[in-house]
Amino acid sequence: MSRIGILPIKLPENVTFSCKDSKVTVEGPKGRLESVINFRGKIVNENNTLKLVSESADKQNKALHGLARSLINNMVLGVTSGFSKTLKIVGVGYKAQLQGQSFTLNLGYSHPIVFPVPEGITVEVPDPNTVVVSGIDKHLVGQVAANIRKFRPPEPYKGKGVLYSDESIKRKAGKASVK
Repeated sequence: MSRIGILPIKLPENVTFSCKDSKVTVEGPKGRLESVINFRGKIVNENNTLKLVSESADKQNKALHGLARSLINNMVLGVTSGFSKTLKIVGVGYKAQLQGQSFTLNLGYSHPIVFPVPEGITVEVPDPNTVVVSGIDKHLVGQVAANIRKFRPPEPYKGKGVLYSDESIKRKAGKASVK
């Protein structure tokens, strides 16, 4: 039995949940999320509390039990409060600018990088060295933040690049001068 899968999910009052076959739909004040969850079992809704009951005890279904619970819980959290990732841009002349539905990154290349913002994601640039990616889908928010970080990952010698706000870079000592 999964330790995570047996935990109940508390549904807030303004969230509606429906499950037909393996398609799960969660609707709340911030929006609506749909997902196909491969879990052989029942999802029971009692007094606005969801419980996942596994029907078989084979190895694969045990593994999917906790995953299904985590995915549904992330959907509920997304439509109620949303998710966000903050990126810091470190480097002389490195900056970000928001321009309508896309934003431009100057990261030391010979050209600026124009990044189109996907649907369902909002990008804010409170200052030129900070980018906040937010949305209701946790997977999509993380993927967009990772794609932005991929343009210039932080390097260990000077610490320049795009990094998550809570990320720490292990710095290396440079080449020592020989006399």
